[in-house]
Amino acid sequence: MIAIIDYGAGNIQSVYKALKFIGAECAVTSDRNEILNADGAILPGVGAFGDCMENMEESGTKDAVIEFIATGKPFLGICLGLQLLFPESEENKGVKGLDVLKGKITKIPDGEGLKIPHMGWNNIKILKNDGIFKGIEGEPYVYFVHSYYLKADDADIVSAQTEYGVTIDAAVSYKNVTATQFHPEKSGDTGLKMLKNFVEMCD
Repeated sequence: MIAIIDYGAGNIQSVYKALKFIGAECAVTSDRNEILNADGAILPGVGAFGDCMENMEESGTKDAVIEFIATGKPFLGICLGLQLLFPESEENKGVKGLDVLKGKITKIPDGEGLKIPHMGWNNIKILKNDGIFKGIEGEPYVYFVHSYYLKADDADIVSAQTEYGVTIDAAVSYKNVTATQFHPEKSGDTGLKMLKNFVEMCD
């Protein structure tokens, strides 16, 4: 069973429906024991960094996420669920993130006629052809919605990048932790393939 972590915010239903569509057993939950007993966990995210961290603190899911990652079982962060894994974000300075990985979350710079937020389809350059990217070739298009982006401290954890005025670290993978700035659940057949790969990692 895959736990979709519900901390009172985030695009929960689209992730749930996508997992159900590919035949995965999953549950939306904020229960610590259910999360820790799951075979894999997904942290979705839509909204502001500070609000989401506050919701996680109040719901108890912050500690549950940190404990789950420590088990070594597969974990996937999506969109803000990627950004929350880092120490902090420019979006809400002074708010501490989960600090699981190291890097900077900064605002996409204005200029070059680019619209902020970055919303829509962009191709990604895959740097690691394993994990969720197993069997995915070329530079596939995936769906983004964000105004802030990751620049990882350690280039070795970056598994995909995209260009939108700047080079954006669009996905990371380190040990059992995988995270994407884009939304696999909204990225058509390519995104469903990524979710299938994640489900297989959990078996």
